[in-house]
This record gives sequence, structure tokens and C-alpha cells, in this order.
Amino acid sequence: MSSELEPLPGALAASPGEAIRIRGARTHNLRNVDLDIPQWRLVVMTGLSGSGKSSLAFDTLLAEGQRQYIESLSTYARQFFDQMERPDVDLIEGLQPTVALDQRSTTNNPRSTVATVTEIYDFLRVLMARVGDVACPNCGTAISQQTPVEIQEAILALPEQSKVMILAPMVRGRKGRHAEVLDLVRKEGFVRVRIDGQTYELEDVPELKAQQRHDIDAVVDRVIIRPGIENRLVESVRLALKHGDGALRTAVLTPEAKSATNGHANGVGGLLPLESNQQSNAASGRRPPTPSNATTAENGWEERVYSTRYACPDCKTNLTEIEPRTFSFNSPYGACPACEGLASREGFVPELVIPDESLSLSAGAVAPWRGASADARKSQHALLDAFLAHAKVDWETPLDAWPAKAREQLLNGDGCKFPGLLVHFEMDYAAAKNDATLSKLAEFRGPVVCAECGGSRLRAEARSCRFGGLAIHEITGLPIDQAQRFFRELKFPPTMQQVGEPLTAEIVRRLDFLAEVGVEYLTLDRAADSLSGGEMQRVRLATGIGSGLVGVLYILDEPSIGLHPRDNARLIESLRKLQQQGNTVLVVEHDEAVIRAADWLIDVGPGAGDRGGTIVAEGTPAEVAANPDSITGGYLSGRLRIEPPAQRRKAAKTRMLELEGATLHNLKNVDVQIPLGLFTCVTGVSGSGKSSLIIDTLGAALARKLNGAMTRPGPYRALRGVAKLDRLIHVDQSPIGRTPRSNPATFTGMWDEIRRVFAETKHAKQHGYKIGRFSFNTKGGRCEHCQGQGVERIEMRFLPDLFVTCPVCHGRQFNRQTLAVRYRDRSIADVLAMPIDEAVAFFENHLSIHRMLTSLVDVGLGYLTLGQRSTTLSGGEAQRIKLAAELGRPSSGPTLYILDEPTTGLHTDDVGRLLRVLQQLVELGHTVLVIEHHLEMVKCADWVIDLGPDGGDAGGQIVVAGTPDDVAACEASHTGRWLRELLHAAPGSAGG
Repeated sequence: MSSELEPLPGALAASPGEAIRIRGARTHNLRNVDLDIPQWRLVVMTGLSGSGKSSLAFDTLLAEGQRQYIESLSTYARQFFDQMERPDVDLIEGLQPTVALDQRSTTNNPRSTVATVTEIYDFLRVLMARVGDVACPNCGTAISQQTPVEIQEAILALPEQSKVMILAPMVRGRKGRHAEVLDLVRKEGFVRVRIDGQTYELEDVPELKAQQRHDIDAVVDRVIIRPGIENRLVESVRLALKHGDGALRTAVLTPEAKSATNGHANGVGGLLPLESNQQSNAASGRRPPTPSNATTAENGWEERVYSTRYACPDCKTNLTEIEPRTFSFNSPYGACPACEGLASREGFVPELVIPDESLSLSAGAVAPWRGASADARKSQHALLDAFLAHAKVDWETPLDAWPAKAREQLLNGDGCKFPGLLVHFEMDYAAAKNDATLSKLAEFRGPVVCAECGGSRLRAEARSCRFGGLAIHEITGLPIDQAQRFFRELKFPPTMQQVGEPLTAEIVRRLDFLAEVGVEYLTLDRAADSLSGGEMQRVRLATGIGSGLVGVLYILDEPSIGLHPRDNARLIESLRKLQQQGNTVLVVEHDEAVIRAADWLIDVGPGAGDRGGTIVAEGTPAEVAANPDSITGGYLSGRLRIEPPAQRRKAAKTRMLELEGATLHNLKNVDVQIPLGLFTCVTGVSGSGKSSLIIDTLGAALARKLNGAMTRPGPYRALRGVAKLDRLIHVDQSPIGRTPRSNPATFTGMWDEIRRVFAETKHAKQHGYKIGRFSFNTKGGRCEHCQGQGVERIEMRFLPDLFVTCPVCHGRQFNRQTLAVRYRDRSIADVLAMPIDEAVAFFENHLSIHRMLTSLVDVGLGYLTLGQRSTTLSGGEAQRIKLAAELGRPSSGPTLYILDEPTTGLHTDDVGRLLRVLQQLVELGHTVLVIEHHLEMVKCADWVIDLGPDGGDAGGQIVVAGTPDDVAACEASHTGRWLRELLHAAPGSAGG
């Protein structure tokens, strides 16, 4: 951090006359807070974890904004929300309409993607329906729908003296009773027919064999283009469309083509003296034919297809009207019927069926067959022996030594007699009648890419329509930066400019906003529920910028999460743009760059929990930095600093975990070495491949080998050094529970011990209360009105669901008789409401409980209550609870801890505390591997692996690996540039 604070360009001074005035805020740990938040400014609220920032920003301001919104609804609508409570505050004035962009995903819908969240997909669907090129999903023939008038005009537009044969398609490339088709042509009054491009009189047609494929067209008329044939052409087109089932074909010989063939015109059977077999009428279609409709036959004859509806003139496949809903995987009109628009189906997962290809079949390569009885092994041989003989492999050869084709056929079948293991197990699963068999087979099942749509989510008609050479699922499969180039380079013909250009302009505008907030590496089809909290928040931030709303209070919860320091400037520019549109932007944030960019900074604290809840300092960043009472100001000014270790541990070549040939997603055949017994940070810009390498490949492979988990690691060539580890612990930011009954006490296992303490009291024994009496998951002691949750869920049709306090137990979760039981003068509900800091002393005589509580304090969570609902925890808090749960258990052998951005939600002061815990783990002989952007943590690591150099396709490589000093010295490393400034800062001053 730099000790000098200069005002940023665009920063505005607060206007005292325009403010959101808060008086007497007491939500959670807030201590009667009075605060004026300047309007129309970029305001940052910071402070230690648990100091009351979220209570003030979300549980007070946002809650009041929601309440005021509900009050604006009609009386009918308000009746559904009458249980909403006012936040505990005396007065809020000047509050604008409020929008929250928090870390939690707004939807659990598995069909939600980046494109749908940003509404880009809506514009794209309209674009495909209006200007996309339709093709037959079966044979690929271009299909162009025209009106009868357009067909007539297209034919009349041919050069004068062109010879045109108007044809009604009857059969295209089919076997069958061709004589019946010829009889039908004769009955309709036609005298000529074209078969496989050759014209015949019906009496002269050669014998056609039923087992051969033929193209048969009835010759409706033959004309020469010249003035005066308009009326005749109208009737000819009408008849051709009538008998061709809405389709019409023409064979054309222009004067130029005739000259080029020296006057010979027999390539399509010769054009006899003009006469009309019968006259024709018109067909319908929307567009003039495109070049893909035309083919050139021998001797200069050009063939062209017209259709009044979406029907293939070759294979006769009928398509429904191409509309925007045709491309919607949320609608039955567009969703793949096999997977219903989910892109995957439940089935046997190849990686689970054959988890280790280094084994042979006899050694148990097929996991569901392991431990089979003698009779079962006979059945296995009966199934595979013939296939193995044909594939020229045997039971004793490791599968990785088999030919690739044989391995693929083992799973998916050879197309002849052997159906493949996946089909075989599906049949076993369908025929299983006992629960034990079903349960065993279910272990090897999971989501697999839908074979019908290939993961595109769409039915065949939508997949066959193309725009700019790409189908809609191929467009959404592009990373955002590539999609920007694709749409910018599009050129529309004059007839389509009026429709296409406004749509593409809006798509490009939204893509630009996504790139501005630093998520250009995401693909548009990326599932929303797979995004990190920071990524989802930035996607929604881009949507907010694009919406053009003004006069709104935007509240954001740490939008810098997951963002490399290199990209902070773009995020700040986006926040500034949102503010300059005429909005108030309130950001709850710990990142130094965002703090320094603020017009107004509010520091909440001074501590966490009961030691917080007051406004320590407010003003410009420079004013807060000068405040001696502000911990945040101390780090801004350089008075406080996290010092790197005086001596780093050394990496030993003999103690390495080695992964070779990782290629998942954008990884480019990566080889990586993880030093064992060290604290290692993996860093790199957003989208560089960190999670793909560490979580999805290395972590998944180790979980399978060490923990026996049924995981699916990304592809890799080799993994060595696993024998040096006893187990893997992956501590991620996923929720510790999804119901209000889940809390830190239940997740860490303390709750059973605490319930046992209450069951041992004299009162409990006198009334015959067992340990089950103190469970809020079973009947007996819990409040039955809320079923032990303490809250009731209200479904908000327009807003996120709300939880309101149970009116019977008032949030205490238990009934009156259970609450009468006391331990050290506290009821079970009192213990749940107790801060962890206080509970450490309360349970000091209970070693197992005390050890776990101490672990929670060590990771900086002492401000939480034991009964804090898991639904209210941030991702960073959930991750630290998981870490504490592991720390509180008895020590085991050498363990690899993998953590994904553990500094999420942490103030710099809290980062120092977390660092001490991680260093203690390493001192105990374990290995700590952390994916992290926070430079204060990176600079304290023993070893750093930097991926990049950029995100998406420009990433996926190891730029540099070594000590933090080695990385800082690497000119090609973005991380190195920022780390260099921090490491070179003088002690006692702030780093860069």
C-alpha cells in the first residue's frame, strides 16, 4: 500500500445537503448507529469481518428498501407480504430505490447461463429467428421459405431468353415402389418426368428397381423468360407447389451458360418445344433464395429449390415455423427433448465406470465389477470374450496399453454385437429389483453430456440454423472476448440491415460491459450456478450498467472477489460509470484499490461482534488514513503492515507432488510440481486456469486416490508423489448447509456434545429428557410451528425469498419445556445465541467442545454465534468454518489442504490472523495449497505458482514458479509486477 493518498480522477466531494440519513440503527450488533451516506457518490464501507458492515448495508438499508418497495404495491399484492418486519432502526430518510448485487446467485435454475442472466440470449434468439440461415436437420440441405410472389419474382428476374424447367419434387433419394409415383404423376395430367436429372416422356421411362435410390420430379412447365409470360408463370408455380407439397424446383439454362456449352442443352434431358403440361400457382416464403439453394448441373443447367414453408425439398423433413422460441432451451418448443434443455442427463459416467486405465480387466479396471462372485465373473467373460478376441486385446493387458479405438468400443460398443459397458450397465440398472443392487450401481452414475444434443440444450431444428456460419449454441460457446469480435465483424446484406444491425448493436453493448468488469474469459453458455460469488456479482454488475437505471442505490458485496489486482482498474471504472449515470453506489469492500477509489469511506468497527457495531471513521480515504483509531486507516497509511516471514521454507526436489499433461478447459498440457511440506500459493489473472488445474484436475484426482471419492478429474497424463500424503482436505466456499437449522455448531460436530451436556443436567434427568430432546431436527423438544428452524420462509414472487422470525418461539427454535432446562443458568437457545468468543470460556471444562471453539476463534470467526444460520453466512465464512472443523479434529498423517480464495470477506487485519493458522498447519508437517489473489497472502508464501499470462485462450500456462521474490523478478508475470511493488515497500510503510 502506498502511504500517499491522491484523489482519483472522477472522484467527487460529498455534498452534505444530499444524503441518506440513518438514525438509531440497531440491527444485529449495530450500536444505535447514526450515519449520513452521501448520495450520487461512490461510497465504500469497510471494517473487520463481523464489525457490522453487512448489518448496516444489507440488513438495514436493503431491508428497508425492500419494505418500501412492498409498500408501493397494490393492496392485493401487499397481503402476501404482511409478515415483513421493519429493520431495527429509528429513521431512514433519503433512501432511493435499492438494488443489491451480492455474492449469492440469484437463481438455482440449472438452465440459467451468462447469456440468459445478461439477456444477451433473448436478443440472440430474435436474431437467429429473423436472419438465420435454416437448414434441414437431417440432410443439411438449405431451406429458404418464400412467398409465391417472391418465387415468381425470382424466376422472372432471370436473364431474358433463359430456359426454365418448373418441377414438382415427388421423391428425393428414396428406395421404394417408384412405379406408384409415376402412376400418380400420370394421373395428375403431367406428361414428362425428370429422374436423377434426366427428363423423360412418361411412356419412355426406363425400369426403376425398388432397391435403388432415385430422385423423381414431375415436369410442370417449361418456359423461356421473356415479356408476357407472367400469367402463365403464376399458374405453373401454383401447380408445382401444390404437387410438390409446398416445394418447387427449377432447372435453368441462361443464354451465357448455353453459349459456354456450344448450344448443347441436354444435361438435364434436353428442352423440347415449349408447351404447358398444366399451369401453376404460388408458394410462400420470407426471403429471396440464397446461393446455398442452387447447384449447377452438367452442360450449364443450374438447379434451384424454393419452398413456401420450412420443409426440406430433398428428404421431405417438415420443420415448424422458425420463431425466437425455437431457440429457447427453457421452452418445450426449443429444448432438446432428451435432456429437456439441461445439457446433461443422468447416466453411467465413463470416468467412474473405469476410474484407472492403468489396471487390466482382470485387475479390476471396471469398478462396478470389483468384488464380483464366481458366477458374476462367468457372466463378465460371456459378455466380453468375443469382443476382446475381435479387438485383439485380453483380460491381462492394462487398458492404457490398448488401442484407443478398443478402449472407446469397450465403453460405447462396436456397432455390431457388443453394446458397450455403458449400455450394459444401463440395462442392469433398469432391470435391478433390489435396493442393494440399485444403490451400488447408482454410485457410478452422474450427469453426462446429453448424447442427443451434444450439450447444446436445443432440439435439432435450432441446432441446424446458422448465423454468420455458426449455430446459436456455437455462438454462446465462444468466450466473451471472441464473441465481441464475431459480432463486430458481421456484415449484413442490405435487405437484412434494418433487422440485424440494431440487435447486434445491443448484443455488442452488453458484451462490452461484461469485458469491462473483467469476465471476458467466461463463455456465454457458462452455467450461472457454476460461477463464483465474485463472477456472478460482476456479471450482474454489467447487467446493471447496461440497464441504464438512474436515481438508484446500488449495494455491492465485495465485487473484487476473485479478481486479480491487474483487473481492479476495470472494476473501479465500471463502478464509477454506474455512479456517473446518476446513482449512489455503496460497496462493502476490503480491497485497497477499491477503497482508495472511493469518494467517501466509512470504517465500521473497531472490532468484530460485540466489539464492533460503531462508526470508527468516515470521510475521504486520506482522512480515514489519518485517523489513529481506524485499523483500516492504519493499513492505508502504512502504520500497520503484514510482514513476510523472515526466512522461507525451502522446496526439496525429493518431496514433490507432480502432475503432468493437464489439459482441462484452457490448460495447455501443463506440468506442475507442488512442494510438499510448504505453503504454496497458486495465482494468476482471472480465467488463467487456476481452478481447472488445482481443483478440477489435481484435487479431483487426489480425492479419488486418497479419499476414495467418486470424482471426475480433468484429463492428465501422470500423477506422482501421492504416496507421500495420507489424505486430502479440500476447503471450498460452498455453503455448510442450505436450511436455517444448519449452523456452525452442527457443521463442526459440536452440537451433539452440547446436547449431551444439557441431557446430563439434573432437570433433564428428572423429566426423562434424552439427547434427542435437544435436537431441532426431530419432534419432541423443538418448536413445531417452525419445525425447529426459528424462522419462516416467505416466497417473494418479485424479490429473493425472505425469512421472518417464528411468531411462536420467537426464533428460539425449541418449545417452552425444553427451554426450561438450564446449564450454568443458560438454556439451549441461549447457547445457540452465544458468540463463539464467549462460548470458549463457557465450555472451558469440555475439552472437545473447547478445542473446536478455539479453532473457530483462531480463523477469525469468534464474532459469529454458535447458532448463526448457514443461509446468512458468506462464502468466505463458510470456508473458514470448514477449515476450523478440520483444525479442531485430532491430528493425522501428512495432509494436503487445498483452499480456494480463503481471504474472501477478510479485512487485511483478519488476513494476518488466517496466515498464522495456515503457517501452523505447515509447521505440523502438512502441505497448504491456496488459490489466491490477495497479495498480502501471496508475499508470505514459501512457493508461488503463477498461471497465465492472461485469461481464457491466452492463459493455461505456468508463467513462473518459485519463491515470491522469483515471481516478482519475472517480467512476463502480471502477478510479479504487483508483487514487486509490495515486496519492495519499506517496513513501516504500506505496500503497493
